Amino acid sequence: MHILFLTDNFPPEGNAPATRTYEHAIRWVQTGHKVTVITCAPNFPEGKVFDGYKNCLYRKQKMDGIDVIRVKTYITANEGFVKRILDYMSFMVTGFIAGLFQKKPDVIVATSPQFFCACAGWMLSVFKRKPFVFELRDIWPASITAVGAMKESSAIRMLEKLELFLYKKADSIISVTHSFKKELIERGVDGEKIDVVLNGVDLTKYEPVEQKDVELADKYNLQDKFVAGYIGTHGMAHGLENIVSVAEKLQKKDNIRIVFAGGGAARQKVVDLVKAKNLKNVVLIDRQPKEMMPRLWSLCDISLVPLKNSDLFKTVIPSKIFECMGMGIPTLMSVPEGEATNIINNTNSGLTVESENVDQIVDGILKLRSDQLLFNELRESSIDAANQFSRDLMAHEMITIFKKVSD
Repeated sequence: MHILFLTDNFPPEGNAPATRTYEHAIRWVQTGHKVTVITCAPNFPEGKVFDGYKNCLYRKQKMDGIDVIRVKTYITANEGFVKRILDYMSFMVTGFIAGLFQKKPDVIVATSPQFFCACAGWMLSVFKRKPFVFELRDIWPASITAVGAMKESSAIRMLEKLELFLYKKADSIISVTHSFKKELIERGVDGEKIDVVLNGVDLTKYEPVEQKDVELADKYNLQDKFVAGYIGTHGMAHGLENIVSVAEKLQKKDNIRIVFAGGGAARQKVVDLVKAKNLKNVVLIDRQPKEMMPRLWSLCDISLVPLKNSDLFKTVIPSKIFECMGMGIPTLMSVPEGEATNIINNTNSGLTVESENVDQIVDGILKLRSDQLLFNELRESSIDAANQFSRDLMAHEMITIFKKVSD
């Protein structure tokens, strides 16, 4: 089978969409399928092209057996509605054109969170007369208004009409959460064509560690410290100013450190707040290559997973929880009660507290620091739970769906 996959995030970018696509694609290649990925020059989240790459018209490379086509786009940082729309639309155009030259695909897949990528996938499916699979990673544009990036308007309503059009035109929809599937059915989309394939973890890369990475622990003075880490994209949805407030309340606890590692639209806000509050118990680490992630995670005793208190985020499952499971790192989750909190509670892989509740987050950190029996229990449960979310299983589920729609 030849899988033609459109995504505007792909390694060396290290965010969740890039990681999911890559880790699935290498498994499809290993099982004998041909995979062509159309993407752009790596630039997420700062909007700066990574070293060694250029924003050129068309570039083809091989990456672990995957044919990767990179096309020219309008590049901007992951902030600002108008500029981001121009970014998305430029990829829709150039990705579609590049897709026209790919020979004999059996199925065309396009992934969100934004759905202009899906527009290109649908158009290619029409031109090539092949089935179109929409991988749904986010309910967009609802997430735009949820983080306050844009208010309800005629533009948002037009985007919502386009969103529903794509759902109905897709031959298959692969949702990353059960909540997304439920919402689409309530909005009139045929539930028979919606499958759920959760995010997962590559257990060959993320495995339990018994000690912090020595080099990094020395570099950031984290030896013998209890580390609560926020690792990943610093987005508007995460409410990271609350985690800075947590650090402020804990600054007299010399044995506890709060680590922020990553980049994104909210990164500078975090840096400025830490500086303004003169917090000595916070460690700021810039965005690192994806291959560094296991070493970064090893610094953490617990993982902080926050989201703003919006009903939309009841349906979101932060993918980092699966990496934490693989490494045996308990999660302290402060998101609206929903599918993600159910996973943490049902697997006993962490603690859940109210979204944006600084005092409860502080209490959770102190509890996990002082109660060794509870910490060990959550760590062991996390390791056990990881097998349920193996990337091998998820990749196999997706291939089964592709075969079903292409037969």
